[in-house]
Amino acid sequence: MDRALAIGGFSPSHGHRPQAAVSAHGLLHPVATDSLSGAPLSWPEQPGELPRQFESRQALEAELQHLFPEAEGSLSPIRGGRHQAEALLGRIQPARYAKGRNFLDGPVTRLSPYIRHGALSLAEVRDAVFARLQAPGGGGRPAGEKLINELGWRDYWQRLWQQLGGGIWRDQEELKTGHHPGTYSSELPADVAEGRTGLACMDGFIAELHTSGWLHNHARMWLAAYLVHWRRVRWQAGAQWFLRHLLDGDPASNNLSWQWVASSFSHKPYFFNRGNLERYSGGSFCRSCRLSEQGCPFDASYEQLEAELFQPLPSLRSVDAGRRERSSPRSSGPSAALSRPTRRH
Repeated sequence: MDRALAIGGFSPSHGHRPQAAVSAHGLLHPVATDSLSGAPLSWPEQPGELPRQFESRQALEAELQHLFPEAEGSLSPIRGGRHQAEALLGRIQPARYAKGRNFLDGPVTRLSPYIRHGALSLAEVRDAVFARLQAPGGGGRPAGEKLINELGWRDYWQRLWQQLGGGIWRDQEELKTGHHPGTYSSELPADVAEGRTGLACMDGFIAELHTSGWLHNHARMWLAAYLVHWRRVRWQAGAQWFLRHLLDGDPASNNLSWQWVASSFSHKPYFFNRGNLERYSGGSFCRSCRLSEQGCPFDASYEQLEAELFQPLPSLRSVDAGRRERSSPRSSGPSAALSRPTRRH
């Protein structure tokens, strides 16, 4: 998502690959330097653009608050720029990724904002993953297949967006929830927008979204499922909300993943229960939630929640109870998205 200063989040420097600009005559000419990332920008400065040179992050924040006085919050703690992207890329753990990525404190890459804004390319990340796997103790190529697959899914979203264009905002299929689309609200509830739902988990995710501009993939899925299925809000309202705050947000990954949760781009809706959330969050939210002992809307079996949330659609959604998501086999997805639909043939 391209933005200057939105509520609680800003990418402090748009890091681009170091390169010289080439004029119409093929001659190199100087380009501006991003003082926070240390990487030259690849286009000449134009009148009316935002300033590019800042002595510090404090100076950047002060300038943005001056330019956008209506915006709330402060700079995201996520630092932008090519140098930071390279540092994170050097710490990836592809062999551990597959086993631990579903946990909120798991070994995810956190590279999505840098890929989104062009500080890293997918091919560059792919090559770095292969290099790490081939190094001594790296585990070999099979150990990194899941991470490579996730890069492929991101590329798939982008290619699909090229085909759909503005259609990315429309349902790709009919809902499999048993509810008419007209029964879903088109407005984001105020308590959700303000992070005061009373649910420690949801309010915690919302606070992180607003202050950092990033969320773990599992948190995105839980939050999206809560909004669409428990609060009966159209996925488009949630997708727009995420795009206003996510540093890695783009309509391709964002919208199609919201549709996967909503079931307009998958064979059934995604939902979760308290056991799933407690397992992958370490129970941290439930311990502090005033609704933990009584009133938690997620404290039920998958069978009970399915009966409460959806109308019966046995021909479309007949899943063996033993295969339910108690271990969350489908509750993962690309780090820059919520998740993905079943592969389409």
